[in-house]
Amino acid sequence: MTETDFLKGYDPRAFEPYAVTVDLVLMSIVEDTLVTLVMKRSQYPEKDKWALPGGFVGPREDLDTAAQRVLSEKTRIHETWLEQLYTFGAPDRDPRMRVISVAYFALLPANVFSEALKADANLTLAKLKVDWPGETGGPARIEIEGSGPTAIAFDHADILGVAIRRLRGKLNYTPVALALLPDRFTLRALQAVHEAILDTQFNKPAFRRRMLDSGMIEGTGEKEPPGGAYRPAELYQRKPQA
Repeated sequence: MTETDFLKGYDPRAFEPYAVTVDLVLMSIVEDTLVTLVMKRSQYPEKDKWALPGGFVGPREDLDTAAQRVLSEKTRIHETWLEQLYTFGAPDRDPRMRVISVAYFALLPANVFSEALKADANLTLAKLKVDWPGETGGPARIEIEGSGPTAIAFDHADILGVAIRRLRGKLNYTPVALALLPDRFTLRALQAVHEAILDTQFNKPAFRRRMLDSGMIEGTGEKEPPGGAYRPAELYQRKPQA
């Protein structure tokens, strides 16, 4: 028997059917708080619960293409870099059938969310809360302004928890926080981003010393424009990689 003969006689129905979806965790910092983009489900299952933007992967579609398509269709955000986060495959995570979800993650400036919210009234920003410190891990909660108790669809609380844990871990060895800042920024602004992600406060001199020693940023020799509650501070930028 050749491989061609084998494939002709192969019956894929010998195995239980299942589906694959992609779910998108899109985060930012708004008013010194870590937030994510969610949308209310308009149909069963989990109707009226808040969910991450997501959708089924087409039979002829690769995962990255599906993620970019869902990003465009559900959020009106186009061609954003997405990192594959984790695969969620608990047998009962979706009551319809066996559904495996590949979650993707992106950290975006707040102004990108502002444009998405204007484009689609079904989208909203939710504050992210966890009951565990550091990278301990666990599910996340969401809070939406003007809403009562906020129910999250499917296992999306677990997906959000994994995303927060990943983000917190990356702060230690990558310049991921700089995705939320302009090209030139103050150490004060950088500290505010770190504190929002980790939900803690740092000693200012120790934090600044650690950031400067990290080799991820460098001074520009310029200062921010005068005005506001602070004296003009030095501006920094991401250090080019060798």
